[in-house]
Amino acid sequence: MSYCCIISTAPNIKKARQLAGLLVSKRLAACVQLLPGIESHYRWRGKKETSKEVLLLIKTPSSGYGKVEKTLLKYHPYEVPEIVCLPITKGSKSYLDWISAEGTAF
Repeated sequence: MSYCCIISTAPNIKKARQLAGLLVSKRLAACVQLLPGIESHYRWRGKKETSKEVLLLIKTPSSGYGKVEKTLLKYHPYEVPEIVCLPITKGSKSYLDWISAEGTAF
């Protein structure tokens, strides 16, 4: 089995908690870590922007990426949310087994 960490951002801790709770309760992710207080610098519609955001680190089996993406697109407030999937190439067997057991809605 392969695993991934999906990265996304949310505009505030309330929305980040809502998204994390949804993904974990639907068993689309074994774990979602929230890192508040990040500052994003980007271009949007031709203008430089800066925003305070909350980073979400979503751990799931790779086979679950499609459902996680679909859920984020449905419930995320951004017009174009960040959804980036990074493969987990190594990890402790017990942790990866736990991801397998908890992220099972696929």
